[in-house]
Amino acid sequence: MAKPAPGFKINPARDIHFEPSPRRVRVRFEDQWVADSTQTMLMYETAHLPVYYFPTKDIRHDLLLPTNHSSYCQYKGNASYWTIEVGDRKSENALWAYQDPFAEMAEIGLQNHCAFFWDKLDNWFEEDQEIFVHPRDPYKRVDVIPSSREIRVILGGKTVAASTQTYFVFETGLPTRYYVPEDDVRMDLLTPTNTRTRCPYKGIAKYWSADVGGSGRYADIAWSYPDPVEECPRIRDLICFYNENVDAILVNGQEAPKPATRWSNF
Repeated sequence: MAKPAPGFKINPARDIHFEPSPRRVRVRFEDQWVADSTQTMLMYETAHLPVYYFPTKDIRHDLLLPTNHSSYCQYKGNASYWTIEVGDRKSENALWAYQDPFAEMAEIGLQNHCAFFWDKLDNWFEEDQEIFVHPRDPYKRVDVIPSSREIRVILGGKTVAASTQTYFVFETGLPTRYYVPEDDVRMDLLTPTNTRTRCPYKGIAKYWSADVGGSGRYADIAWSYPDPVEECPRIRDLICFYNENVDAILVNGQEAPKPATRWSNF
């Protein structure tokens, strides 16, 4: 996998990468573009999702109100906050900046940039495409590969899916996922739920819970993308189960490793 560009600070306890993005990035609140820049920076920080930092010159300062809120980061320094106000609507403490960061961060220009909380804005765009959840990491891959290896999903002692027409999804930083055609899933054991999640790389997922009799009910154990993003069309309408929370997933008869993730035993 490609490495981030040079010019980043490495802390013994935490890596912080700060590098330019080639994309035009815009954010909107109500009917106003609060920021619009072709010179954003992406910050990669250990245990955090990527964050867009905008040059202060590309922010609508007339829409901002300084607040008394502050926070402290042992790696970057003290952060100040601003509220966005458009008409009668406010987004409290939606923007932050390190105006006087630690020397190491000042060397990379952090004091000249500010960032927004993702969910405190109404819309985010990269070029002319709306994006969701968080910035798409240019160092992340999502490969959807067809496979004829037999996949068998065991849950509550029952086979709930078995197929030799699956798609393996290899996604940077995540366990391999196995997407199975609906015809090869025991749909009689699944009940659709109202749960919806959004992935910036795949789209909006819908979920099913499973009821396998004596073993009980497994909430939101499987999901599908009925309308995936254009970059990931192969997974459309296929069903995937949480490797972490089923009894087992067998690949050609061999049990796949059970990963430990933030979804384990949810």
